[in-house]
Amino acid sequence: MGFHHSVGTQSHRFDDLRTLLARATPLRSGDQLAGVAAASSQERVAAQMALAELPLSHFLHEAVVPYEDDEVTRLIVDTHDAAAFAPVAHLTVGDFRNWLLGDAASSEALAALAPGLTPEMVAAVSKLCRVQDLALIARKCRVVTRFRGTIGLPGRLATRLQPNHPTDDLAGIAASLLDGLLHGSGDAVIGINPASDNLPQVMRLLSMLDELITRYAMPTQSCVLTHVTNTLQAIERGAPVDLVFQSIAGTEAANRGFGIHLALLAEARAAALSLQRGALFDDGRRGEHVMYFETGQGSALSAGAHHGCDQQTLEARAYAVSRHFQPLLVNTVVGFIGPEYLYNGKQILRAGLEDHFCGKLLGLPMGCDVCFTNHAEADADDMDALLTLLCTAGVHFIMGVPGADDIMLNYQSTSFHDALAMRQLLGLRPAPEFEAWLRRMGVIEAGDVLRLNPTLPAAFAPAIARLGRSA
Repeated sequence: MGFHHSVGTQSHRFDDLRTLLARATPLRSGDQLAGVAAASSQERVAAQMALAELPLSHFLHEAVVPYEDDEVTRLIVDTHDAAAFAPVAHLTVGDFRNWLLGDAASSEALAALAPGLTPEMVAAVSKLCRVQDLALIARKCRVVTRFRGTIGLPGRLATRLQPNHPTDDLAGIAASLLDGLLHGSGDAVIGINPASDNLPQVMRLLSMLDELITRYAMPTQSCVLTHVTNTLQAIERGAPVDLVFQSIAGTEAANRGFGIHLALLAEARAAALSLQRGALFDDGRRGEHVMYFETGQGSALSAGAHHGCDQQTLEARAYAVSRHFQPLLVNTVVGFIGPEYLYNGKQILRAGLEDHFCGKLLGLPMGCDVCFTNHAEADADDMDALLTLLCTAGVHFIMGVPGADDIMLNYQSTSFHDALAMRQLLGLRPAPEFEAWLRRMGVIEAGDVLRLNPTLPAAFAPAIARLGRSA
């Protein structure tokens, strides 16, 4: 039937929901590349006005990717919780934005609502939000997950310690690991992107991380960011796997391009749960969030699998996949794909806040790799702005990369010092179990103030000496 809105004397028509969502999206280079972006600011405003008037219930009757053609659409439709949706079922998208900004949208109300929201609904409302709206609403969302530590509690900021090395040299990785630990990093996960994806090397890295965590009794989890099929083989061969990693996207075709499908992810989750490597917590329950997903706007477009949709709506659909498998961590790697998809610092900033907002509304433990590639029109000042906004918005975790420069993946991210700066600026602390461990180990000083110990903790002195001899 299409949608209409007039601006002045000009009438704008949008043929279907997919087109309406795309035209209403704030400008970004990926949508221009795909040919789905609004042709002008006037058309964009008209689409946003038409979208604001659209009932939320409409999203339950029109799919942006056909149900018959796409298992992600089938997942979204078949698992929708009508009872959870009922409190907002009478609202339009614009009314929903206003409700989210109001006092009725408490943390408890948002948690109860999450199973009733579809990714297209949250993508739609994000397109009507200002930057401050994206931060204010996301901050109210509470999502807590556990494996060996507790992620997502209020007033906490966790980090993924990312000790990548261009040749997977164990001594080089160990040096970065110690650097990060001595700066209080690593409570979300110690995660390595392997330079070589062969199974024996993956297993060596998993064993190294397990030995480190066991030796120092660290309340954290490890992950080698290899393909899920490699992780399944590693589990079958007895490797010490904590978390299963996989990059995912918002359409079946894009996920097939990654070599995955929903049944494979379910198999991997079941295999990881069978190992029972999570900690037993004080309530007697074991930490059973065993999945770690990474996403990024533009992945479906780069795979030629976007179905004419805008990249932000498809990114939100990837979060429906994530939600189904109850992950410990979801990381939007916001500027990694490059300027073809997010051209400059302004687009990267907006996209990072949108991703965090949409994931949190859908009930996910959202982190962000605040990053850019060296050929993007962005710099460290842009990333500082996004980092600070995300931390005020309650992001669960960020990256900790030595010097903020990943020497294996060749992109710019956030450093151990960035996490310290945000914790100091905003009064944030590490995950509680990890904070207690940092104090026991002497990494941070005793007392209420989170302050690094100026002297080398005795427990780490032998490791530092061994690294010195191998240099």
